[in-house]
Amino acid sequence: MDHCFRRKRVGLLKPLLSLSLVFASFLMIHKLKLAEKDGVGVKRMKDAGWCDSECFSFKKGVLKNSLGSSESPVLSHGLDAQRVSNGTPASWDAQVLNCSEDASVRTKDWFRRLDPRFHQFVLHRHCRYFPMLINHPEKCADGEVQLLMVVKSVIEQHDRREAVRKTWGKEHTVGGKKIKTLFLLGSPTTGKDTKNLQKLIEYEDMIYGDILQWDFMDTFFNLTLKEVNFLKWFNIYCSGVQFIFKGDDDVFVNPHNLLQLIGFRVEERKEADLFVGDTISKAIPIRNRQSKYYIPKELYDKPYPPYVGGGGFLMSSQLARRLFVVSEDLELYPIDDVFLGMCLQKLHLAPEMHPGFRTFGITRRRVSPMNSEPCFYKNLIVVHKLSAQELLRMWSVVNNEDLICAQRVSL
Repeated sequence: MDHCFRRKRVGLLKPLLSLSLVFASFLMIHKLKLAEKDGVGVKRMKDAGWCDSECFSFKKGVLKNSLGSSESPVLSHGLDAQRVSNGTPASWDAQVLNCSEDASVRTKDWFRRLDPRFHQFVLHRHCRYFPMLINHPEKCADGEVQLLMVVKSVIEQHDRREAVRKTWGKEHTVGGKKIKTLFLLGSPTTGKDTKNLQKLIEYEDMIYGDILQWDFMDTFFNLTLKEVNFLKWFNIYCSGVQFIFKGDDDVFVNPHNLLQLIGFRVEERKEADLFVGDTISKAIPIRNRQSKYYIPKELYDKPYPPYVGGGGFLMSSQLARRLFVVSEDLELYPIDDVFLGMCLQKLHLAPEMHPGFRTFGITRRRVSPMNSEPCFYKNLIVVHKLSAQELLRMWSVVNNEDLICAQRVSL
């Protein structure tokens, strides 16, 4: 294995006190009720999630974006005509939802044997599309967007979003092609200060204009809702975007290497079915009840199809639209990575394995010094996982001209 060295010690970024100051200022804004002004342009609806019947009732309301209008004024009539022709709605149409549980499931023998932790998920998994609390239909309206960086996050992780915006998620233009960024959020979970948290995220979006938020609770089981709601959103608003990178808010991404990979696949004319990442094959459901990924036999009792680690993957817009279509005919599954693998299987496709995607770290031994070696980060595409401060420091080192790597490293 080739080694890396530095000409001189590279200074690391100081802790960003501004993140705490920003969050504190959000609280002050809320107390002054400035976030209630028209500029926020969002309407809070009743919280929803996998809890009980009350969580699936909504009030009628008109969704507005951060510009204060129901939809973006920059959407063209031609695009609307195209949507009508292919049956795609011109705007987000899940405005009102009254989703009660599927009571017929309670009569099934397998449901009576099912671990109670999964009851609410199963009883409500027919609830698929939810009203939006924050929308940005204008994000993809510019036809020159080549790559959309889509990041899964939750409201409380403002420090991670801030770190992503300052590093690999910073919107910019390369060779005339634009790279845009969006964060996907649900609503605060039960027991948290939901009203204040919602005001904070509304104010954050008023500053950055890069958040999509749906009215379902941000829980682990609901990550699949983020997948299907985003696929539908993309199908409505992003006909001109060419590629999607989708990842978590605790990963390191090298945009230069990501764009290189896209260029290679376009040259090879292999972009139509592009779905590439850290592929997991021949996996079976985890039966350990203590595991975050535990799945009881009553819910799924066969091997998983090939799927990619959800820390980060790349797909073409053409495939994203096909995934949206097939996803509508599949029952929701509580592990979002596996659900996308099921969608790919339905299309008779398998994800492509690429060594540049390291969603389990550069090496799975977290204590290994390899996981903090910047020359590896310089030559990889995605590395999971890093804290906000670790991401900022590594970005600073990797992008410093004083970092000299002996040659392109390989693992």
